[in-house]
Parts: sequence; structure tokens; C-alpha cells
Amino acid sequence: MDLRIKMRIAIAGGAGYTAGELIRILVNHPQVEIKYVQSESHAGEAVYVVHRDLLYLPLTFGDIDFSDIDVLFLCMGHGVSEKFLSAHQIPATVKIIDLGNDFRLAENAHGFVYGLPELSRETIAKSSYIANPGCFATAIELGLLPLAALNGLPDEISVFGVTGSTGAGQKPVADTHFSNRCNNLSNYKVFIHQHLSEINETLKRAGAENSYDLAFVPVRGCHTRGIIIDTVFRTSASVRELTDLYKAYYAVHPFVCVSDEPLYLKQVVNTNYCFIHITQQGKQTLVTSVIDNLLKGASGQAVQNMNLMSGLEETMGLNLKANYF
Repeated sequence: MDLRIKMRIAIAGGAGYTAGELIRILVNHPQVEIKYVQSESHAGEAVYVVHRDLLYLPLTFGDIDFSDIDVLFLCMGHGVSEKFLSAHQIPATVKIIDLGNDFRLAENAHGFVYGLPELSRETIAKSSYIANPGCFATAIELGLLPLAALNGLPDEISVFGVTGSTGAGQKPVADTHFSNRCNNLSNYKVFIHQHLSEINETLKRAGAENSYDLAFVPVRGCHTRGIIIDTVFRTSASVRELTDLYKAYYAVHPFVCVSDEPLYLKQVVNTNYCFIHITQQGKQTLVTSVIDNLLKGASGQAVQNMNLMSGLEETMGLNLKANYF
């Protein structure tokens, strides 16, 4: 790619949390120009009316001229992206990255490639259409990929995950608004979460051939952003062997770090990183993975995929500071 020419970007569904994060990243990305931000519910309004911290940004919600863009990000509700693409004539030269769940599964892919760089970096680089992974799916998959690649997943896997309130989207409902969520915890979609299908597909694509049983208990946390995943299984491998395996697998992947020390969320909040830690008692093994659900779990990973698709440095525009204190 000619670095003297900036890529022209459009965002459809620009009023939500993931779109806001995407704008915040891209406005500082050296190789892009945000041309259009679309929102049916806020058409004609300044972008800062919704994303209040972007007061300095001279952008208005409006229609997209698809002949005038290079990359289209879809930040729409689940089930809406496919309808949006069917309703618009988009040139074949436009790269599309969908942050919804419409195209994540193989049976619904319609030419979209599942965009987990730590599994499919080379394929993503050659693709024009990317289905960005889900937030829970990203954290769980990254915690299991090295074992799946060796066809070494244990027969039984238990996963306990806590997510911030931004993972539920911007529109409050009974179970997600502040009065319910603050100072509170609750389980939801136990054993039936929608990300399980993409997790199983991804682990099999990574190399898991054995039959395994993955039980997932998702929890609504009382914080705004960040996911912590605790994955428990039994194995005869030592914690040193597992840690060495994980460090070797992720050595070439810039946004995954394997820690020798226990983790907490603020290490990764506001970054595109996933941190992983492994501990053990006897044969009981715990793999902890932490990500920011809006960044590595959504918009940051989408920009990472855009960089790969466009021949740019994978980390470009993603040198983000953790909200450590």
C-alpha cells in the first residue's frame, strides 16, 4: 500500500459503543480518513451529540457514498448487517468488516472470513470481507488456541466469565441498566450463550479433533468494560510446560502476552491486548485471560484486521494506554 495515500473509511451504525470506540481509534490512525459515519436514528446530527467526548471532531451523521470509500465497518445490531448489505450496492473494491454476528459461523459466512488474527492472520491478509469475533469468544478462544492447535483439549472444560456492562450495548433494558447492574452480579445464558457456536468452530479450525465438553457460565459484572475469563480443566501437563507452550504459540502475535503473575482487568482496559496467566493445583489447571470487550473484543480487533487486510503494520493505530489506576 502507498503510505502517502490514506484509506477512506465509513462506519455504518455509528451511534453505538463499538462505533464510538472505532472512531476514537481511527481518528488517530495515521493511514485513514473517516469520511462517513452513518446512523439512522441520528441522521443530520453532529457525531459529538452522541459521543460526547468527541466535541473536537467535525463529523456529522449522514449517508454513505460507497463509491468514495475503501473500507466499510458495520457496527450494527446482530442480524442487521446482512440486511444492510442487501439494501445497498457496495462496490466489490470496498473491504468490509462486520462487528456483528451475522457472518461468524461457516454456514452463514457468505464469503466472510472469521477475523481472529492469532489463528488466521495470513488468510485475513488476503481477504476482503471479515467477520469480527465476539468479545467473549475472543477471550475464551485465545485461552485455548495453543492446546487446540496440538489437538490437546481436555475432555471437559469449564469456563466462568465476567463482562462489563458495555458488552450489552448502549440501549438499557431491565437486566442491564444502572440501577440493576451497579453493586450487583448475575448469571445469564448459562450453557447456551450465542458465542459458543463460534468458539467451537474456531477451536476445531485451530486443530481440535477430539470430542470435548465446554460448559460456559457468563456473568454480568458491575463494571463498565473488560472481560475476565477463568477456564478450568484437568491435565497431566505441568504449569511450566503449559506456560512455555503458550508463550511459544503467541511469540509472533503482538497483542497476546502470557504472564508469569496473576492478572487483573485494569492491565488491559483501554488496550487491544489479551493477557493470559496459567496456574495449577495438582492436575486442576486454571487459564485466565483478560481483554477489553470494546477493544480486543470488538473495535480494536476490527482495526487490527483492517491493518492486516490493507498490508499495514498489524499494530498501527493501536498503541493504546491501559487505564491502570
